[in-house]
Amino acid sequence: MNTAQFTSLTDELISKSTTQKNLATPTLVEKAISRGEGVLSSTGALQVETGKYTGRSPKDKYIVMEPSVKDKIDWGSVNQPIEEEKFNNLYRKVLKYLDEKEETFVFEGFAGADKAYQLPLQVINEYAWHNLFARQLFIRPNESDLNGFTPQFQVISAPGFLADPEVDGTNSETFIIISFEKRIVLIGGTEYAGEIKKSIFSVMNYILPEQDILSMHCSANVGQEGDVALFFGLSGTGKTTLSADPNRRLIGDDEHGWANNGVFNIEGGCYAKCINLSAEKEPQIWNAIKFGTVLENVVSDKETREVDYDNTTLTENTRAAYPIDAIPNVITPSVAGNPNTIIFLTADAFGVLPPISKLTKEQAMYHFLSGYTSKLAGTERGVTSPQATFSTCFGSPFLPLHAERYAKMLGEKIEQHDVDVYLVNTGWSGGEYGVGKRMNLPYTRAMVQAALEGELRSTETVKDPIFGLNIPTQCPGVPGEVLQPKKTWADQEAYDAKAKELALKFKENFNKFENVSSDIKNAGPTV
Repeated sequence: MNTAQFTSLTDELISKSTTQKNLATPTLVEKAISRGEGVLSSTGALQVETGKYTGRSPKDKYIVMEPSVKDKIDWGSVNQPIEEEKFNNLYRKVLKYLDEKEETFVFEGFAGADKAYQLPLQVINEYAWHNLFARQLFIRPNESDLNGFTPQFQVISAPGFLADPEVDGTNSETFIIISFEKRIVLIGGTEYAGEIKKSIFSVMNYILPEQDILSMHCSANVGQEGDVALFFGLSGTGKTTLSADPNRRLIGDDEHGWANNGVFNIEGGCYAKCINLSAEKEPQIWNAIKFGTVLENVVSDKETREVDYDNTTLTENTRAAYPIDAIPNVITPSVAGNPNTIIFLTADAFGVLPPISKLTKEQAMYHFLSGYTSKLAGTERGVTSPQATFSTCFGSPFLPLHAERYAKMLGEKIEQHDVDVYLVNTGWSGGEYGVGKRMNLPYTRAMVQAALEGELRSTETVKDPIFGLNIPTQCPGVPGEVLQPKKTWADQEAYDAKAKELALKFKENFNKFENVSSDIKNAGPTV
């Protein structure tokens, strides 16, 4: 099948009288309820459950092995290849499956807030609530945007269609397949809506670097003087908490592009974790959960529909999907200038990384490629002590290209725009997890504020002998002894042993990056 044949089949489905196209939020909510897909919570949010899959299925994600991408993709356990013929057959079967449904739902919109780099999208869904999710997470069009609208990528999601692994060449009944030549994402066998969002992020992580734009898994905000900051960090490091600053406007909370003229949000909404959510700790998210918001896998009282955000019966990965303008203090459109400051966040449960350190360009590229944080004892079965975890570029599950390409672009942009880069440890101090204590949040906020305001640029630093990091000797609002991690430990020898243990893990992880320069390799820890 050529691209024209694919387009023809999809167009036939979309042109059917039973296809519901670009429905408004209230109509999609009504459809979802009438079809038994969800119920309203006490705040008016649409409450849904995703069944067997309450998170992403990384082992079921594939990229079609096509001539134009064959030599570009970083093939492996993250980017698994699938044959064109297998994809073509699955595509036909999914289209036939959807064609037999009483209704299907189509959303048309964009990825990328900067109009110069926008990707027009068409999302075709079996479920009304999935279409509502797409409407809230992607950039919603104006009426004029739909005149002559031509999608450049399609997402086709059929959760009720199950693959036959022996016939279809998949690992299980579930599949998330990207065809860059056909410009189609095909999803089946999973009701978890996050696959829709993250598949397009993966697409943008391929498309944007081809246009000399760095795609990034980070949050971003802008100060009153127009200064821009990026926050990279894995789950649990405080990325959302620290980027939500009442004195700065939010550009976006998860996915961004960095072009020559500045940064832009890839999305038009937020997909916030809401486990243990409270109005006191995260008022912005709390207040955004209202009519039009999609609540995934939360548990509520059957009579009152009051949500219990502490309940993990279905999953700890409870989520709320809402448009970005549902929260205050956002910049619209979600576009700003070139970054002045980059913050890499890590929650070091070994308790040995400095609470803040200034990075050279080479160190920034090293720690960007490393993407380090810790898993804590008790968070997963079998984890009995802190475990180092590394996610390349702070987003390895979504990177189709080789990691070194993203790191090289980051280094070039840091140098070009004279960007300050800091590594901030929001984890443990005074000892490892179970001995020390979590870094004081007001101290962390004070350090981040000092970094953003340029107060640490000329501050005297000392070099950590193991990690080679430049540690400020002073920071407004932070006791001096807190800044030197070794001084916070009662047992100095225990600190040295634990620091060397973590340093070795960094080095072992970095061995996989064979094509980086010696300057970058030598920017890591020394043991």
